[in-house]
Amino acid sequence: MREEDYGEEFDTQVVPKKFSLGKTLLQIACYLGGILLVSYLLVTYVVQRTVVSGDSMNDYLLNGDNILVEKLSYRFGEIDRFDIIVFEVPYEKPGTYYIKRVIGMPGETVRIEGDTVFINGQPLEEDYGKEAMRDAGVAEEDIVLGADEYFVLGDNRNNSTDSRVGRLGNIKKSQIIGKAWLRIFPFRRFGILQHQ
Repeated sequence: MREEDYGEEFDTQVVPKKFSLGKTLLQIACYLGGILLVSYLLVTYVVQRTVVSGDSMNDYLLNGDNILVEKLSYRFGEIDRFDIIVFEVPYEKPGTYYIKRVIGMPGETVRIEGDTVFINGQPLEEDYGKEAMRDAGVAEEDIVLGADEYFVLGDNRNNSTDSRVGRLGNIKKSQIIGKAWLRIFPFRRFGILQHQ
């Protein structure tokens, strides 16, 4: 059959649609609502931007560093020794978070003598401390961690409020927001944060 045999019954016609302000506004509202919902889910369950305030993690994280905290890995996986975590502080105003390095794991016994951290009586091999610790705090005596507790220290150990301070103490897993993942500012220090 030739093309001419089809006649005009296959011609395409374009019919202009009527503009509907109500329908257009509804589409825009649904689009914006979708963006807000996705943003909320990302910030609540996946990633959060945080600004480092203070010098407790010097020289690895500096005052003013902007970092992204990822929240998924601890929902499905384990926290490891030396991870840099962000956690909520119960005695501070809501929305106040600290950032420290995990040193002691659940069920372990932690003690500090001089500038050495002992885990279950064995010296911990690590070089994250900026300088020798002048104060062991409550870790001068054995601290036995519960099944869901972690002992944390700042890298700048003589300028850090961490698990050595009685009011902060051990960190419960329920307090942990997530793992410090990516430094996004300043741009010259941009990059994925190394934990081990």
